[in-house]
Amino acid sequence: MARATLIGFSAVMMWALLALFTDASGAVPPFQLSAMTFAIGAAVGFAARGLSATPVERVSIPPVVWLVGIGGLFGYHFFYFTALRNAPAVEASLIAYLWPLLIVLGSALMPGERLGWHHLAGALMGLAGTALIVSRGGGFEFDVRYAYGYGMAGVCALLWSSYSLLSRRFQSVPTRTVTWFCAATAVLSLLCHLAMEETVWPQGAGEWLAVIGLGLLPVGAAFYAWDHGVKRGNIQVLGAASYAAPLLSTLVLIVFGFAEPTLSILAACLLITAGAALAAKNMILSRPKASAE
Repeated sequence: MARATLIGFSAVMMWALLALFTDASGAVPPFQLSAMTFAIGAAVGFAARGLSATPVERVSIPPVVWLVGIGGLFGYHFFYFTALRNAPAVEASLIAYLWPLLIVLGSALMPGERLGWHHLAGALMGLAGTALIVSRGGGFEFDVRYAYGYGMAGVCALLWSSYSLLSRRFQSVPTRTVTWFCAATAVLSLLCHLAMEETVWPQGAGEWLAVIGLGLLPVGAAFYAWDHGVKRGNIQVLGAASYAAPLLSTLVLIVFGFAEPTLSILAACLLITAGAALAAKNMILSRPKASAE
């Protein structure tokens, strides 16, 4: 379980590159960027299949799995983009980032899982740290005029947490199925782009490399790693540790000169790190049982 949890957390580390690569991709519209990067993400899955030494067994996938998978990947991005179009980015982002807390809370309803006080406390500390990062140490102003955008952000958080929790219920479904979820998301994103956006292609090698980087890591390999983690790992720990994504993203932006270090970032670092450690205390302190002689 520890190994699977670490694999799942590698997705969080890859998502930390999302802001950097997105910023470097230029003026490509959101749905066009989603279509391009998810197409690359699907290509990653197809390439892995082709390079696999073991033959791929045919597995019957229930219709509900397709609904959950495509609804999770495409739905999250659709409602997130919609929220940002209809509400201030700071408040919308914070509401959308309730999904780690919802995963921790929802895990108590999963078979064989038990929610401990340290899971909840760790997730709340992570949420507090995320609030500091998103607000940059300032306050929040929830205006009723943006209620629709706030609602879309809430749906976004509910969709991704539900996708993560429900994926655990279908552990027999192989992770390679995510390839088809990515492909479907690319097609649906393309349709949204054609209906709502003007096409803007990346300019220069740097912007194209950023798009490719997005497709290979945050919008590619990350979803395969996350699927494995939520199915095989400690889902409460993964939920609380997911709050590291905005922190790591901010640190990456600082390293590359896109942001400045502040005391609020330091405080967020302490809150998120302490929260993740608290949530994972059982896993960290557990010792392997001695084998019976």
